[in-house]
Amino acid sequence: MSEKTKIVAQGAEAIIELKDNLIIKNRIPKSYRLKELDEKIRKQRTKAEKKLLEKACKIINAPNPFPLEEFDKIKMPFIEGKKLAEILDSLPLSKQKEICRIIGKEISKLHNEDIIHGDLTTSNMILVDKKNPKNSFPLGQAGGKENNNFKIFFIDFGLGYISPKIEDKAVDLHLLKQALEAKHFKNWEILFNEIKKGYGDYKESKKVLERLIAVERRGRYKGE
Repeated sequence: MSEKTKIVAQGAEAIIELKDNLIIKNRIPKSYRLKELDEKIRKQRTKAEKKLLEKACKIINAPNPFPLEEFDKIKMPFIEGKKLAEILDSLPLSKQKEICRIIGKEISKLHNEDIIHGDLTTSNMILVDKKNPKNSFPLGQAGGKENNNFKIFFIDFGLGYISPKIEDKAVDLHLLKQALEAKHFKNWEILFNEIKKGYGDYKESKKVLERLIAVERRGRYKGE
């Protein structure tokens, strides 16, 4: 029997629904655009996000999208877990540090393939119990070989894109740093240091972290 559709999130660009253990991302039509142009834009963005997800889920834990049935909808398996934003602060600091080190490693894998997430926040990461039997769909590749009983899934690649630029990778990290400072302010510096340790696996990490300093400096100047 089909489950009732439940809206789990809604933003300016899309409505996220849950039905039959599937997440359905519906891109919202924009009435201020010509209908033909609007459909073209939504189709392009939907295809681009699906393609990025398909690439990402081969190298980290991310939902593996199903073939497109409609031009403005992406269907993917529901990930049974907790949003990291909601649970991170309640964990022991040692566990928080372990999680953030793994996050850094996962970002390094994305950046090694020139994948820019575009919206790295703990709200777009899901902590999953490896022993949870509900995740029966092929969600994505195992993100690492760490000896722990959880996985971290990255979701919502709607603002993502492909770029080899050091600057874009530095900005990706900068957004995450800002998110940690805002949401997890008690230990954000410790946690971001752990992310940087994990990110050190990326061959160009030194260049990116050096550029990150420049990105932050520019941000301070703009704010003054």
